[in-house]
Amino acid sequence: MSKDIKSVEHSPKIHQRNDPQHVNDRTFFIDASNQSLTAIPLEIFTFTELEEVHLENNQIEEIPQEIQRLKNIRVLYLDKNNLRSLCPALGLLSSLESLDLSYNPIFSSSLVVVSFLHALRELRLYQTDLKEIPVVIFKNLHHLELLGLTGNHLKCLPKEIVNQTKLREIYLKRNQFEVFPQELCVLYTLEIIDLDENKIGAIPEEIGHLTGLQKFYMASNNLPVLPASLCQCSQLSVLDLSHNLLHSIPKSFAELRKMTEIGLSGNRLEKVPRLICRWTSLHLLYLGNTGLHRLRGSFRCLVNLRFLDLSQNHLHHCPLQICALKNLEVLGLDDNKIGQLPSELGSLSKLKILGLTGNEFLSFPEEVLSLASLEKLYIGQDQGFKLTYVPEHIRKLQSLKELYIENNHLEYLPVSLGSMPNLEVLDCRHNLLKQLPDAICQAQALKELRLEDNLLTHLPENLDSLVNLKVLTLMDNPMEEPPKEVCAEGNEAIWKYLKENRNRNIMATKVKSAQILDNSCFRGSLMVNTVQIILRSNSLHPCPASEKRSYLVTFMSPGLSKKIFKCQP
Repeated sequence: MSKDIKSVEHSPKIHQRNDPQHVNDRTFFIDASNQSLTAIPLEIFTFTELEEVHLENNQIEEIPQEIQRLKNIRVLYLDKNNLRSLCPALGLLSSLESLDLSYNPIFSSSLVVVSFLHALRELRLYQTDLKEIPVVIFKNLHHLELLGLTGNHLKCLPKEIVNQTKLREIYLKRNQFEVFPQELCVLYTLEIIDLDENKIGAIPEEIGHLTGLQKFYMASNNLPVLPASLCQCSQLSVLDLSHNLLHSIPKSFAELRKMTEIGLSGNRLEKVPRLICRWTSLHLLYLGNTGLHRLRGSFRCLVNLRFLDLSQNHLHHCPLQICALKNLEVLGLDDNKIGQLPSELGSLSKLKILGLTGNEFLSFPEEVLSLASLEKLYIGQDQGFKLTYVPEHIRKLQSLKELYIENNHLEYLPVSLGSMPNLEVLDCRHNLLKQLPDAICQAQALKELRLEDNLLTHLPENLDSLVNLKVLTLMDNPMEEPPKEVCAEGNEAIWKYLKENRNRNIMATKVKSAQILDNSCFRGSLMVNTVQIILRSNSLHPCPASEKRSYLVTFMSPGLSKKIFKCQP
């Protein structure tokens, strides 16, 4: 639907998306999302061949009975509205396969109508304040493949959920489960289980029955141990156990040979489990805040690793084993005790993001300058030692897009920042900067410039030439040019001030130059006349124009006065 439609009263015509599904004046798809609609435009119901309708992110309060005209509809998105109840006509949509009612304050009793949608395969009810789900839904629906219930107040699931023999994905994140829903262990078609952010204290051994399970999310629960039977889930590739109470991982997990992602951050491991180094297919590994002091030598075997989080540990140096991980793209070493980086760091030729915030560097670690592919560098020091400079050689990082150097003691920035063509974000908050280099105006890709809490009084007069700059923060600076009140009004006011100030300066320079020129001409003319008079007084012939010019040149030289006085009687 056209984005010009703002309300029912101002929508005399519905416009459809021009795509392959719109043929021969037959409309199959309509997008009326993000339109601030308070009701569904009745005109939509005239397109009886519609198969997909998007009405999400509006202010719709009810579904009219006319919805039943959409006999062919397969996909209906009504999430992020103000629906409290569902009309019975919704249950007549016999072809409906995907329904999203998330982020609506729906009464659970009104969800009974959903049980009549026998063709339904996907049902999303995220953050609908549900404390329970009508049992009849699981009794009557037999084709569900995806069930989304994240962000509710559920403590258990109806036993009738065992009827969902085709269920592949279930999302139960951020509920109030204290016990793992045992019923899930008999849904053998499950491929994805998300139970993050609950209060579960144990996973039953029966989890091993789910041999087709591929992704298992149990982060932010209260798990002290893991069942050894989980190793029977031979298809498991993603396992998130972050922020639990684990001290170790069962040795049997070594049989999980398809692992590509594992999250163990926020547990009490104190050392890297040996079996992890055997998962050579790992792409993502989260080991932040696990009490690590060092890495195993076999860590270098994880040659396919692309993402590695080692933040918030007790590392005193950057482990050399990391430099053998040639495919690494993201490396988090924030909040350790690292004071120096290895010279071999440059071997990480694919590294794009490097986090070094909160370590113990006495000076800028210039080893990072050999990372030619680096796009984001985080080196703010919110604790411990503070950096006092950034080297001019920072320009070697020509691929750099974002530089975070907040919470240091920088008094100036390198001029070479202006010669970094891809720099988009520069975060210099909480430093001691007194001025910005004029060259910063040449960093034309810059979109964000964060300068809060420094000692700045002036901005470069051409800063408004940064046409892509959208965010400029100047709070807590003793600004004079532009004044604080101008800075408080935002970018447009600052740009206007800089432009006007620049024009005033240009005009003042022109006036001053003109005055100097006028004075010079006046003095020159006066002296030429004086020379002619003196020459005449000595009975000499008047000077030709060419000689007058030569005298004028002589006048501009230091010895002119002597020549003149010699001619006097």
